[in-house]
Amino acid sequence: MKNEWILYALLLVMTLFGSLGSVLFKAFTANKQLKLLLAGFVSYGLGALLNIYLLGQLPYTLVMPANALTFLWALIFAKLVFKETVGIRKIAGVAFIISGLLLLVS
Repeated sequence: MKNEWILYALLLVMTLFGSLGSVLFKAFTANKQLKLLLAGFVSYGLGALLNIYLLGQLPYTLVMPANALTFLWALIFAKLVFKETVGIRKIAGVAFIISGLLLLVS
């Protein structure tokens, strides 16, 4: 496929939107600001729409396992947004997940 790299980029964006939705939901639980809740729904919704689109363009065996990339985003958001401790075991776990996804793509 000629523009397959665009589909893979959309796969990353899809997982990013899903994780961002979770970040916004967590922020809502702390601040109770309705705009955070609505932004979370929008982010989740965009991720879901991208998921539906990508299921029509890429193999199911690639799109669904790629949802595991949300673990990567969760690790990044946990550290940057919520100032959580990210240890070597969590980093290793995410590295294994990404390694498995790379095996699916090749």
